Amino acid sequence: MHHLPAGEPVLLERNLHSPYVLVGCQESGSDHHDQITVTTPQTLPEAVETMDKEKEDAALDETVEMIVANVIHGATEQFIALQKKEKEAEYVAKNIQWTTCKDFTVEGGRQQIEEYISTWEFHESWLHWSEFLCEEELTYSKVYHYRVLWSIPTRRKPIPQATASVYFIIEISKIKPDTFPVEVFFFLESSRLIFRPEYCRFREKWLKDIIINKLSLKQRLAFK
Repeated sequence: MHHLPAGEPVLLERNLHSPYVLVGCQESGSDHHDQITVTTPQTLPEAVETMDKEKEDAALDETVEMIVANVIHGATEQFIALQKKEKEAEYVAKNIQWTTCKDFTVEGGRQQIEEYISTWEFHESWLHWSEFLCEEELTYSKVYHYRVLWSIPTRRKPIPQATASVYFIIEISKIKPDTFPVEVFFFLESSRLIFRPEYCRFREKWLKDIIINKLSLKQRLAFK
């Protein structure tokens, strides 16, 4: 029997076939060991399982954070879209009192078009002028065509490089009572959509898009 150094902890040899480690302590002046404790260290499979569990928890936390972030982002976008939709729904199309069929004149029609345009919302930098184009005789009505030309001249370029046209149609019915108001329609150049003043909200972006497309076409043709 080997005597152990007094007062020092002792690590006994581990049995290769046992998962236990024996830890003892030799007291000073004593031939016997203090209480021996038996500890069970974590085996390799257990350590791997613990690491995998930690990775799973971390991945789960990251997934939850991502889901929450996506939900908040989606809810925010939906709220903004709903506010915008409600704001547009509250908007009432601005219109004027159009003249009756019996009181219509070509010049009066042009002046009423100008009056109606004054209800539109657009930047003060826009300039426009209106003109009568032609008269068209149809079976059940007579139609008058007008054009309003838009542009944004600047100090550097007082002559605009591109313009945008809005065409108006005033229709005088031959079958309705002449006390009825004239029918009015308008459309933008290069567009097949036809609008009616009482149902439409004019958007400045329409004019901008026409001019931007024209300038872009000019640039492409210049490089050819």
